[in-house]
Amino acid sequence: MAPRQAAQSVALTIAGSDSGGGAGVQADLKTFAALGVHGASAITSVTAQNPKRVVAIQPCSPAIVRRQIEAVFAELPPAAVKTGMLFSAQIVRVVADFFAGKKRPPLIVDPVMVATSGKRLLKDSGVAMLQAKLLPLATLVTPNLDEAQILSGVQIELPEHMRQAARRIRERFGCAVLVKGGHLRGSREAVDIFYDGPTELLLKAPFVRSVRTHGTGCTYSAAITAYVARGHRLGRAVELAKSYITRAIFQSVHAAGHTVLRHVPGIW
Repeated sequence: MAPRQAAQSVALTIAGSDSGGGAGVQADLKTFAALGVHGASAITSVTAQNPKRVVAIQPCSPAIVRRQIEAVFAELPPAAVKTGMLFSAQIVRVVADFFAGKKRPPLIVDPVMVATSGKRLLKDSGVAMLQAKLLPLATLVTPNLDEAQILSGVQIELPEHMRQAARRIRERFGCAVLVKGGHLRGSREAVDIFYDGPTELLLKAPFVRSVRTHGTGCTYSAAITAYVARGHRLGRAVELAKSYITRAIFQSVHAAGHTVLRHVPGIW
């Protein structure tokens, strides 16, 4: 008797590789697997990286980034796609050109600009290209506070400022927005604001101190992508992803003395 094979939806991550395994494509694929979707990837850059710092970055050629995406779509058409570290204007343009002018799956853009350690992960010209070409195609953009300030022009110091930034970004680019407030100073809770025009959600979770947040942004956006690929509407996918990343932080484990997120299978 042949084994019964369950069907899985496909999710695609277009992002950089993290040699330390905590962020980037590695975090995305762990999240996809934990949430029951088949993960495909297109690598935009190879990084020499560990939990403390990004040592070096080697971008892939725009041509091979395009070929990776084409190869995935040819045989593993994804039900949802996320982007992470894109590094350069040329790579941003290749991704935007692929998705422009055609029927495309939901696109979740994590506008990765700077690593937690301070290393620039998207050149200034790439930021401009992201805003001009990619965000207008996005279903959702998931900026942290620094990225939300750049995209909105709003100085963020309070949750109300996060709401203003979300509205400004929605107005400028037409996509839904999740402003992540995990680094909001003085807050006792990790507060996020989701806004898609008709709906605003205030998402809260206890703030966990003494846990490094390396990879949380990648994991959060990957979880949203996985839940969308499984058929959840966007707002519900964000709520479920908030629960997933909160649990991954609370259940963090130590690897060689470093705190790493625990991607627990089966939390669907």
